[in-house]
Amino acid sequence: MHVLTVDYKTQNAPELFCRSLQETGFAVLTQHPVASHVIEEAYQQWQAFFLLPTKFQFQYQKPSQDGYFPFRTENAKDSKVSDLKEFFHFYPWGKIPEDLRRITQLIYDTLYHLGKELLQWVENYLPQDVARALSMPLNQMIADSRNTLLRILHYPPLVAQREEGAVRAAPHEDINLITLLPTATAPGLEVLDRQGNWHAVTCDPGSIVVNVGDMLQKCTENYYKSTTHRVTNPTLAENASRYSMPFFLHGRDDVLLSKTETYVDCLNQRLKEIGIY
Repeated sequence: MHVLTVDYKTQNAPELFCRSLQETGFAVLTQHPVASHVIEEAYQQWQAFFLLPTKFQFQYQKPSQDGYFPFRTENAKDSKVSDLKEFFHFYPWGKIPEDLRRITQLIYDTLYHLGKELLQWVENYLPQDVARALSMPLNQMIADSRNTLLRILHYPPLVAQREEGAVRAAPHEDINLITLLPTATAPGLEVLDRQGNWHAVTCDPGSIVVNVGDMLQKCTENYYKSTTHRVTNPTLAENASRYSMPFFLHGRDDVLLSKTETYVDCLNQRLKEIGIY
């Protein structure tokens, strides 16, 4: 599997980006408009949050998805073992410590505008019959959506005694339209090819990994496919915390993904499958 690394500023970036998404479900962007120092500042501030017991004051309440999700809250679809992670869901309408709001909102807004542009690239390179079958342009699907979120993840160092089969993130596919993932603080992300082999995805500073989600697969009639990926456990020598910040671009509740399925119905079904709805 060859996930392309694409220079956002080059003339043929849209074509190369969409080719990589269509062939592998993933692409990597460099020279993009998200400043590295902003990402670094966010990681520093959120690291302090996860170290403090006050994080439990922001714990999420079902069915709302905003706030703090304690360690081992979530499991991958069809997995009986929960992942070795804790995380926070930020929505502009949701709860967040006030000292974290500025930097988090800045990243959210920047990734949103980039994601909106990337969805236009995606639509531009669809076959005409697939594009015509969309219920509305992809950019319109995300307009005023309350579902789009920034997830701040903390994978703590592994402990010697842990449940058999427990990993940082078991093999899964994302639920949304597309995911934008600024460089994590450590490697570990791997993607599965069609022959059943795992491949490491770059963790180069300044890059953004982009991947297809289930909702984009559904509304493009499998032209873009949601690819299985995971986060592996570190080796003993690399056993330290890992932080990442995936940005999940979602459609509005009322968007039709097919003639009979609304976005909110598909979303809620998937949230139930992973144990957080």
